Amino acid sequence: MENVMKNIQWKPLIRNLIFSLATGSVSTMLSGNLMEKYESIYKPPLSPPAWGFPVVWFIWYIMMGIAAYLIYVSENANAKAALKLYAAQLALSAIWPILFFRFELYLLAFTWLLLLWYLVFLTHIEFRKIHPYAGKLLLPYLIWLFFAGYLNLATAVYYKM
Repeated sequence: MENVMKNIQWKPLIRNLIFSLATGSVSTMLSGNLMEKYESIYKPPLSPPAWGFPVVWFIWYIMMGIAAYLIYVSENANAKAALKLYAAQLALSAIWPILFFRFELYLLAFTWLLLLWYLVFLTHIEFRKIHPYAGKLLLPYLIWLFFAGYLNLATAVYYKM
């Protein structure tokens, strides 16, 4: 463990974590009062409590930041392209709650979520080629996006899209 800690490049790690978490924070600020909105909308079966979302998203953004860091420090020739894909999926991720919560565009948000899932999947594949652990860090997020898709689509159907 001590050897692993010695090899960490702290500045790039912190930069990647800040970039990831800042994206989520800006998205949250632009989305309006998420907790209040979540409490007021239709919730399909298996919907988590409102307090669970910030916890889960914080974890995902940390995991994404660590994955991006592993790619950044890899010195792999394909790292730059993989990080561009990562940035694109991060931007799409930031826009989804704005579409869903602020503008209540539930069907558009679902379509956006499908595109987001595809980009995260592509990012996972590219990250895995460069650093297998970086790819694995995105797997829980992919699974979460499936679940979020269920919640989003059920809401869109309830409000008749």
